[in-house]
Amino acid sequence: MPDDVSPASLSPRTVAVVAGRPARALDSELNTPVSLSATYVGGGSLGAADLGYGRFGNPTWTALETAVGELEGGRALAFASGMAAVAAALHLVPAAGTVLVPHGAYNGTHSLSALLVAQDRLRVQPVDITDVGAVRAALAGVAGPVVLWLESPTNPLLEVADIAALAAAGHEHDALVVVDNTFATPLLQRPLDLGADVVVHSVTKFLSGHSDVVLGAVVARAEPTLAALQAHRTLHGAIPGPLETFLALRGLRTLPLRLERAQQNAADLARRLLGHPAVTRVRHPSLPQDPGHALATRQMSGYGALVSIEVVGGAAGADAVVDAVRLWVPATSLGGVESLVERRRRHAGEPRVVPEDLLRLSVGVEDVEDLWRDLSAALDRALDTRG
Repeated sequence: MPDDVSPASLSPRTVAVVAGRPARALDSELNTPVSLSATYVGGGSLGAADLGYGRFGNPTWTALETAVGELEGGRALAFASGMAAVAAALHLVPAAGTVLVPHGAYNGTHSLSALLVAQDRLRVQPVDITDVGAVRAALAGVAGPVVLWLESPTNPLLEVADIAALAAAGHEHDALVVVDNTFATPLLQRPLDLGADVVVHSVTKFLSGHSDVVLGAVVARAEPTLAALQAHRTLHGAIPGPLETFLALRGLRTLPLRLERAQQNAADLARRLLGHPAVTRVRHPSLPQDPGHALATRQMSGYGALVSIEVVGGAAGADAVVDAVRLWVPATSLGGVESLVERRRRHAGEPRVVPEDLLRLSVGVEDVEDLWRDLSAALDRALDTRG
């Protein structure tokens, strides 16, 4: 991005395309190249600007971090995976501190939190993040340092949290507020602007968008927080690969187009799914009857590309749908150009609040009519399971 152009003056859709480019000069490269060096030339003493060693920094990382940071309105650090980013953020919890987490948060977050509890590293208290009053009461009842961990929309129940109100409540009790923004992306909401202290991303998902890299990121504004996160990355070796970082940045360039098409498809499918006899519940914030619709309309600039449905026939009915699809791909992940479907409770670590018959649909950019024909035919199989 030219030095005389401020990201604040541009649409986020433009920032996604131009941020993190090399300085403009005659015959300069348009894209930051892949830097495969494990070490760098230095002087007699290690200066503040020296990269030093490949575990400390990399020019390709810097390009992606610049772009993600400018999109989120903070400074970003890239990590080896989304779980590495989650681990770094949980590491901010002081010893014997408490983490308040959503009942239905991502199962990797729950699983890692449970491991840290078993190691007497921290305490965990599940909360209903759709109830600001309940979260306030939980915060008031915690002794010692606390981190309020939010997802909005949540994975996979698609509950919507009032980030601004919860961040304010958290800060009243000196809590650090962390928001996993993987589902919304910074194009639909910027949690730092709503009062959060830290934002976490699985870059694997929408930001890279092609199901071909595993990467994470953490974004913050406060220098002490950034220093702690960077120290964790360096000392734990949770560093991203240069090639993966390059691919993620290349994918980020098309995020606005991919997300626009995918969430348009998701909203269309959500409306159609309401009328299918095999579907007992549809969750997507675009639906006027969805519990999170009003808040999402106020807080977000779009409703996202994830849809969750519950189907007749219980787990067997949901499995029948997954086995019957031909265009949709039965797979774990989300945010790619292709449409994926998964029964989330097939995972042992999935929170028990997730229904056995819930299918998480990650809607891609295919033609919506093709997606609907395949999905509606598969849903008919769930009706057949009732015998």
